[in-house]
Amino acid sequence: MILCILQARMSSSRFPGKVLKPLLGEPMLLRQIERVKLSTLIDQLLVATSTTANDDLLVQVCQDQDIDVFRGALEDVLDRFYQAALIYKPRQVVRLTGDCPLMDPVLIDNLISYHLENCFDYSSNTIEPTFPDGLDVEIFSFESLCQAWEEAELPSEREHVTQFMINRPKRFKLGNYKNDTDLSHLRWTVDEELDYELVKIIFENLYPLNPHFSAEEVLAFLKTKPELNNINSCYIRNEGLLKSLKADQEYQKGK
Repeated sequence: MILCILQARMSSSRFPGKVLKPLLGEPMLLRQIERVKLSTLIDQLLVATSTTANDDLLVQVCQDQDIDVFRGALEDVLDRFYQAALIYKPRQVVRLTGDCPLMDPVLIDNLISYHLENCFDYSSNTIEPTFPDGLDVEIFSFESLCQAWEEAELPSEREHVTQFMINRPKRFKLGNYKNDTDLSHLRWTVDEELDYELVKIIFENLYPLNPHFSAEEVLAFLKTKPELNNINSCYIRNEGLLKSLKADQEYQKGK
């Protein structure tokens, strides 16, 4: 089984409640799930959120749509993933985050195929980013997840799920899936209000013409309106991870 775990929470520090912000009348999270479900290689989709009261509404939205939900630790996301995956004991786990409403199902399937064909322990398109921020996909074996859960201690490795694997390239066979063209300067994720404004414009222009619009169609649209790429260009990629790495330094000082 290939299990896709989509992590989401309401308590974003930079943009609280973002995952349920409306996109053409539906919560952003449901728009993302609508696209993820177009993947032909994912066997099971699960939303993993926290046990805090802040996430009760998120859980209700998913349950109303018959979307499976697991609730676990808020900050120890690695434990949340492990406990969620343990229910299914899948062969492989795909990790997605709930701030990527433009997620491309073709990219998901291409990366899964790349991972399986090369027998990697962990694969992603993020080790050396060449896709727009917001099209991030990771896949790893359940065995690798178990090892990370048992051994990871650093704050960044508990919060960001896969850092334990990425930090040990001699131990885990890592796959880096690259795009033909480096588009890593483009920002399609939703971490800030301006990110949301850009995504709203994209959905309003493309969804009515084709609800299953592709990443290529997004690129084509943005070429006709290049000024849109500057709406959110002031933000840096992986800001949350950078904060966690600083927490690692404090953790190591205290040991």
